[in-house]
Amino acid sequence: MEKEVNPHFEDFLFDWNQKFQVLVGGYGSSKSYHVALKIILKLLSEKRKALVIREVYDTHKDSTFSLFTEIIEDLGLLDESGRKKIAKGKIRPKESPYELRFSNGSRVIFKGMDKPAKLKSINNVSLVWVEECSEVKYEGFKELIGRLRHPTLRLHMILSTNPVGEDNWTFKHFFKDEKNKRFILDDEELYKKRTIVVGDTYYHHSVADDNLFLPDSYITQLEELKEFDPDLYRVARKGRFGINGIRVLPQFEVWKHEEVIKKVNNIRRSMKRVGMDFGFVESYNAVIRMAIDHDKKYLYIYWEYYKNGQTDDQTAEDLAEFKKTKELIKADNAEPKTIKYFQQNKFNMEGAKKFQGSRLQYTKKVKRFKKIICSDNCTNTIYELKGLTYKKNKRGEIIEDEFTIDPHTLSAIWYGLDDYEVADLKGGAGISNASGW
Repeated sequence: MEKEVNPHFEDFLFDWNQKFQVLVGGYGSSKSYHVALKIILKLLSEKRKALVIREVYDTHKDSTFSLFTEIIEDLGLLDESGRKKIAKGKIRPKESPYELRFSNGSRVIFKGMDKPAKLKSINNVSLVWVEECSEVKYEGFKELIGRLRHPTLRLHMILSTNPVGEDNWTFKHFFKDEKNKRFILDDEELYKKRTIVVGDTYYHHSVADDNLFLPDSYITQLEELKEFDPDLYRVARKGRFGINGIRVLPQFEVWKHEEVIKKVNNIRRSMKRVGMDFGFVESYNAVIRMAIDHDKKYLYIYWEYYKNGQTDDQTAEDLAEFKKTKELIKADNAEPKTIKYFQQNKFNMEGAKKFQGSRLQYTKKVKRFKKIICSDNCTNTIYELKGLTYKKNKRGEIIEDEFTIDPHTLSAIWYGLDDYEVADLKGGAGISNASGW
């Protein structure tokens, strides 16, 4: 049997050294094609049961099942004998339900995570392919790991996807999760080296240029995305993870805590501020300590408190140090009873001004800093603000005072900056007037 393949995938086709194999790539890179071919070659050489997963079962028809069938026909392996027994060395696709049967007893079965009950009856699966794995929920991925078991054969799971946002579980699980301080691999290193092994995981990156069978017109079409849809261009053409949408704070940076403190201590005219947002069940009590370098128009974030499910007395106990330091805490004035409680317990706290349109004005104020530098100790602030993007309306236009998540740390920053105004590009400066703006 001879089959011409793309050179970038040659080693991948026969590499079964790791349990997990993660393929990340742009549109038209041929990653799905080579995964299907790899599975066919493996199941021809040894008897196995493979499970192919997509989030929605019905999408198999025009994607994975169709792809497998095309490859089988191209290799001349399609069983057309019409007999009950499959011809030696051949493969028989069947529908309803979708399945591939090999003459040596190997099988490929197709399932969707939209029908999880049908997964429970599957046993002795030694190979799983999760196509478009970013569409599958994280709980579903963990469930599939539990389905991967065999008494004798080595276990393998292949995951393929077009990269999406860094908030997707695929990025957090296989690359880095800043909120939980979990680091496995810098995705930039993968883009540079193209293939990397980390522990029991093999990583592979591909783009349309790796597919020598693509027409030039297709790549030209992908290049055109750069002009009108940069997010899709990053995913489709470059095959890279990133932030989907327009970032609220593109000047947000993360520095080592020691470097941030050193800079804060060396500010010539330092202004310290503390802001607090209240929360309980789904929202969070968020307290942020900040320092302003007024001359440079830099905002430093160097300390955070972030908890929910806390009663006022529990939160007051956690923040007891503020009673000693007498730092002024500017808090959400929508909770006057809570502010009163803290005041009665010797906290230097007062409500920040809120008014019609204050969300937008607060956000614009924060955006006027040239740099927002955050300590790497402030993991919740990083998680909420580094990739924070604007919400869009039905016409695809951004809503300037709404975001894709509810960022409690940003609210705390709003309130902490209540009596400070950042100079605009024309100059001017300093402390705001009595109205706050």
